[in-house]
Amino acid sequence: MPLALLALAVSAFGIGTTEFVMMGLLPNVAGDLGTSVPTAGHLVSAYAIGVVIGAPLLTALGSRVPRKRMLVLLMALFVVGNLASALAPGFGWLIAGRVLAGLPHGAFFGVGAVVAARLVPEDRQARAVATMFLGLTVANILGVPAATLLGQHLGWRATFLVVTVIGLLAMAALARLVPYVPVESHQSLGREMRALRRPQVLLGLLTAVFGFAGVFAVYSYLASMTTEVMGFGESSVTLVLALFGIGMTAGALAAGPLTDRALRPTLYGSLGALAVVLVAFRFTIHVPWLALATVVVLGAVGFMTTTPLQMLVMNKAKDAPTLASASNHSAFNLANAGGAWAGGAAVAAGWGWTSPTLVGAGLAVLGLAIAAVAGVADRTGRTADGASRVVAGSPPAAAPERVSGPSTPASGS
Repeated sequence: MPLALLALAVSAFGIGTTEFVMMGLLPNVAGDLGTSVPTAGHLVSAYAIGVVIGAPLLTALGSRVPRKRMLVLLMALFVVGNLASALAPGFGWLIAGRVLAGLPHGAFFGVGAVVAARLVPEDRQARAVATMFLGLTVANILGVPAATLLGQHLGWRATFLVVTVIGLLAMAALARLVPYVPVESHQSLGREMRALRRPQVLLGLLTAVFGFAGVFAVYSYLASMTTEVMGFGESSVTLVLALFGIGMTAGALAAGPLTDRALRPTLYGSLGALAVVLVAFRFTIHVPWLALATVVVLGAVGFMTTTPLQMLVMNKAKDAPTLASASNHSAFNLANAGGAWAGGAAVAAGWGWTSPTLVGAGLAVLGLAIAAVAGVADRTGRTADGASRVVAGSPPAAAPERVSGPSTPASGS
């Protein structure tokens, strides 16, 4: 494994910690700032809004900046945002700090995914991208539970100070380990924008928005579900978050080779499994040991969707993948914001703490339906392409869709 992938994973660890730790700290922040848990849930949405705005904006502004320098600058902005969150004097300022911390998220992973894919041979690119995302999943095993425990004992501000330090360490790792990666000579903002408007790219982004929202409809309120429904004490929240992180890591590890082998089947299977597990969680949550087991499985199937969605968008964007890759993280965080809002609305309506599970299942099914429509359209397009190649005397390949490099057109794109 190239050491540069380790630097990217360390950065992802810091980003994942600050993104997901708010779910475990919602009760603490709400109590400290004198608001309700559903209202404090807007802090999850605030970070997601920062990602949605920052991904296309910062990617466009940095389109001519060498990749290594761009990654370091984005991590510096991440550090400033977390320091602002730690020092926020009130709820409104904390909202602003969360937006600022979220701004570099999508652009970082968009650029980072392209860099990771170019560090390895073509047949290992999905695994390279999955390795970077392992930082996110390990954050949920170690970073988020530890940061939640720290916040419960020393206050939530201490959590963001620690994340600030992690960001500084990540900046040093990027500067030291990532090689110089120039901007491609053919790349331009206009080319990237045209790639982003391709129907298959847009359908991939919509799949992420609705399908992944199913995860966050539940995960955003997992801390409250732990204490209000499962019957555990506040000290057990860190254990439940760690179990979710273990599932995430297992899902990310499985997603890389599965996506390299068969992209769309991996995507269909993970979204379908997500819907089933969310419905099951509605019932298993009342039995403590079954609830804990379901949390692990939920983390696995939920984050098994991320790698195929990322590679699908990069493939369909062909030779201009950076903005599309970054926009995919805007889509993921629209899912975060939308899922948190939908789950919170169900709770606020008086439907109970288990209601987000069914809301999430419905969102996952909608994402699967969009993915299926995109798959049919893609297959129809490839059939038409194949017919024209037969006439020309060159028969179409019958192999299933595989991942190809971001600078190489995917089969059937």
